[in-house]
Amino acid sequence: MRHLFVLTFLGFTSFFATLSALPSWAARSGVSVGVAGTVTTAMLTCTVVVQLLVPALVNRFGTGAVLIFGVISLGAPSPLYLFSQDLWWLLVVSVLRGAGFAVLTVLGATFTARIAPPGRRGETIGLYGLAIAVPNLVALPVGVALTLNGHFTWVAWLAAAPILAIPVAMPLARAAGRDAGKNSGQRPSRAEVIGIGLPSIMLLMVTLAGGGLLTFLPIERPDGHLATIALAVFGVSAALCRWGAGLLADRIGTSTLLPLALVASGAGLIVVALGMLAGSGMFPYTTILAAALVFGAGYGAIQNLTLLEAFAHTHQHDMASAAWNACFDSGTAVGAFAVGVIATAGLGIPGAFIASAIVVLLTLPLVPALRRVSFGS
Repeated sequence: MRHLFVLTFLGFTSFFATLSALPSWAARSGVSVGVAGTVTTAMLTCTVVVQLLVPALVNRFGTGAVLIFGVISLGAPSPLYLFSQDLWWLLVVSVLRGAGFAVLTVLGATFTARIAPPGRRGETIGLYGLAIAVPNLVALPVGVALTLNGHFTWVAWLAAAPILAIPVAMPLARAAGRDAGKNSGQRPSRAEVIGIGLPSIMLLMVTLAGGGLLTFLPIERPDGHLATIALAVFGVSAALCRWGAGLLADRIGTSTLLPLALVASGAGLIVVALGMLAGSGMFPYTTILAAALVFGAGYGAIQNLTLLEAFAHTHQHDMASAAWNACFDSGTAVGAFAVGVIATAGLGIPGAFIASAIVVLLTLPLVPALRRVSFGS
């Protein structure tokens, strides 16, 4: 678990440092708001494609080789952002990093399922979430603050941090990933497909909304400290609730927690949008911060609960991890692009936030549908 924490901390430091900062840097260099989010979309599109291939790659090349490839390809290209601010160059570098991020996310989640003690899988996934949350809380707002103040160079070098994880990658692969891909290639049952698919769709919709917030709040509110503080509040809330949801799920299950988390996500984002429409001043400022807190609570809880549901419906943890991570990053990528498209089509960024929140709330009927799935049928 210590090795996994180090790997996760350094890898997600790289990811979060540029997640909101890079679109802001692109926009400040003259790229239109409508396409600034494509740098995130490009990275995560590559991530999703490679995530679906990770189980097969592990079977072919071994966990250690695939993990080393991921660490290097996520961190090493990051300083190349500094060579040019042309959009095509930013897209190329982001695609290279996306392949490495795919490996890190799929293997990391798979390892948590394999090391969890009996009856404590939710807590173990929550602890893994905390390892992700630390760089989320620090690197994401710091990356935005540095970029908005003209110091993107520091962000690009900070994103090379995964290179430092190479010494722990091989011991981790031997200890936790020895048989990570042994079940891949087996044909999943209909119940497994549905049991993995339904929670992954819920996650997809929530991360779509989150991708829009992370990308466009700093662009919509670049002045002052509102964007930086709101993203920090969002990150703290998501981290604590991802861990807390795991503890509660081990004790009371996910039936009540899942719909509550979906409602919190949708309602929180709607209030963020209403606060933005209210203009400037103390009331809109505090409204946005409070709504970011609520949205973060739902966002973090959904991450834990949907991964728990996916693992509970299959013994093929690598397949569940690949599908879950693909939906997570697809949502973030689509949100970074779609919210910009909707905004430029006439609704504006607040209107686009409301539209994505409605999409989240429309997934509520999937919760009872998931309850009717019988694993093993």
